[in-house]
Amino acid sequence: MTQLFVGTFVDTPTPGELRIRKDHLMAISSEGFISHLSPIHSESSQLLLSDHSSLAPIEIPNASFLLPSFVDLHLHAPQYLFNGTGLDLPLLEWLEKYAYKAEERIDSSTELAERVYEVLVRRLLDNGTGCVSFFGSIGVEANLILAKKMQELGLRGFIGKLSMDQSPRPTYGESSATSSLSSITQFLDSLQGYLAQFPSHERLVQPIITPRFIPVCSDELLVGLQKLAKERDVRIQSHMCEGRDQMDMVVKRGKGQDHEYWDELGYLGPKTLQAHVTYLDEEMIPLVKDRQVTMAHCPLSNAYLSEKQFPLREAIDNSLSVGLGTDIAGGYSPSIQTQMRQAVMISRMREGARCESMNCSFAESTQKEGQHLKVDWKESLYLATRGGKKGMGLGGCFEVGMEFDAQLIELASSDTPTGTGPLDLFDLSLDSKLNDDESWIENIERWWCNGDERNRKGMWVQGRKVA
Repeated sequence: MTQLFVGTFVDTPTPGELRIRKDHLMAISSEGFISHLSPIHSESSQLLLSDHSSLAPIEIPNASFLLPSFVDLHLHAPQYLFNGTGLDLPLLEWLEKYAYKAEERIDSSTELAERVYEVLVRRLLDNGTGCVSFFGSIGVEANLILAKKMQELGLRGFIGKLSMDQSPRPTYGESSATSSLSSITQFLDSLQGYLAQFPSHERLVQPIITPRFIPVCSDELLVGLQKLAKERDVRIQSHMCEGRDQMDMVVKRGKGQDHEYWDELGYLGPKTLQAHVTYLDEEMIPLVKDRQVTMAHCPLSNAYLSEKQFPLREAIDNSLSVGLGTDIAGGYSPSIQTQMRQAVMISRMREGARCESMNCSFAESTQKEGQHLKVDWKESLYLATRGGKKGMGLGGCFEVGMEFDAQLIELASSDTPTGTGPLDLFDLSLDSKLNDDESWIENIERWWCNGDERNRKGMWVQGRKVA
């Protein structure tokens, strides 16, 4: 056992449930897993403290709490190079003018890859993100550089070396399905070799097979990648039903709808992550649910590059597996906290459109037929933590046996008694603890709305303090 924490622990084990455990003791094993979590005055906690009397617990201050770290299910790592620019074009034009060019630059310079990826990993940790599913570039070396940065700096995640043998950019692509399959095999072997030096619990990086999307992959390549994923027992990620132009290209190939072809090839399953899926509808929901596919909802990016917004309320109500993604650089913010806010905002806009279609107000809509489309902040917090982690076969909340990936959030302190950073908490008193759940919920919601990296006073991944 390496660490003990005493204080308040907040998590979201189910959508909409905010669990607040005050005056609890948490123990973290030497391998970075939660080994104990119980009220501080319980018999088991007192026995634990007695057995480890030489180990001083880390006390979480009165107006602070531990929260699971955020999960970003969709981020194009090399595109961080031009993040915050170039959102003036439709998706396919944007890819050709900006994205492919940036990925090609990263692949052509190890020095640039080192520089960009170190900054990116540090930025993500500063923003509370402890786990990411990355789309990389097509080059093996640049993706290995990313893996090493993640291991060194302490970011958990998945790296997808891109596979694409029908690139529209002549200077950036793979020459054939055979060449592409050889390259991904080399990456899998190289990453496995690099990670072999670490004990299993310290291996933070996993590969994820990544056909970019159907229009840039031949049938031969798609079949080969699916077979390889099965043989190696590796997860798969791609884009599905993101925009009309991309979907139309699949139809023109004579493959039916995007999701139909993915399913025909055997890609849709419990180890599949599909980004966007903005065209999810009543017909597709049973398929996605039956196959147990996880979806990355990227609200900010979708607002720029998709004609339709993801039906998040319907996904939650149908118990689909969903998390959040930044989709750097289609979405310009590396903050999952921003994505939470955007997800709620877009759900409110969808509800507004529903009300308009019925010629009624928000208040009147409760008397109308049909399910409302709003999502609340607690549900978005679930997506940002437990929802994303669960979809990737990990924890995402505070339970014994789960990995300890956490962030320490400070609402106020003795130096900032009326609120840390952007928070102004007029009714908060540091003289007494926040004892009742109502006060905690109110102040956590204020942090959800207005908090930023100034409120984050610590980050742990697999029990290791990384920020």
